[in-house]
Amino acid sequence: MKAKISIDHIVYNYDTSEPIDISIPLRAGSENVNAWYVDPVKIEPVMTDQFIGSVAKGGAVNFNDIAFNPHGNGTHTECVGHISKEKYSINQCLKEFIFSAKVISVRPQIEGEDQIIRAEDIAKAWEAIPEGAKAVVIRTLPNPKSKINKQYSNTNPPYLEVEVVDYLLEKGVEHLLIDLPSVDREFDDGVLAAHHRFWDYPNSPQLHRTISELIYVSDELEDGFYLLNFQIASFENDASPSKPTLYRLEPEA
Repeated sequence: MKAKISIDHIVYNYDTSEPIDISIPLRAGSENVNAWYVDPVKIEPVMTDQFIGSVAKGGAVNFNDIAFNPHGNGTHTECVGHISKEKYSINQCLKEFIFSAKVISVRPQIEGEDQIIRAEDIAKAWEAIPEGAKAVVIRTLPNPKSKINKQYSNTNPPYLEVEVVDYLLEKGVEHLLIDLPSVDREFDDGVLAAHHRFWDYPNSPQLHRTISELIYVSDELEDGFYLLNFQIASFENDASPSKPTLYRLEPEA
């Protein structure tokens, strides 16, 4: 369906029948993307003496138990509750679901054993797109399709220097999405500098801001200006599996 939206007093057209899903599905087994040393996703039928939760095994319905960790088993969206002493729920913090977004591609700089995403490279990619946006979708380069089943634990993946967060906040970004397991270094003694800076915790916790990790942005999608729709499950937890979806925007003539 064709639709219109006004962003900063400019009317854009988009097509609701052409969503661009940038999430990685939760799949059972070791082929699912995985991080933080968690067990693989388990999706198994309930089996008791009185009930068979599998049609293939003779039951009337399929009735599965699902076990997973939202931070380690796939695309997820998290709130400040991820790092706070206080309990904050993504279901309570995320109150709006549609935002303007920039998709940008950056190549981390190699420094010793680390791959660091620098603010200067984020700024160059951001400023190449003239529009302002409330969300940023960061695709790291190179961008192999193997990201959808990569086992990240103990691999020291790329991460953001904290100045990236400073830059994005100056630009008005409230939602940060990235195709890595974390915006911070895998081993940083629990400092989590980028997380803390983004949510301004504990100084002035920004409950409305979110970070989404372990997304996947296909090479077929160009850097540019998009409409972002968040879809989360209603978990009263600091994070939920999510399905961020983009729509191409065309300025109305």
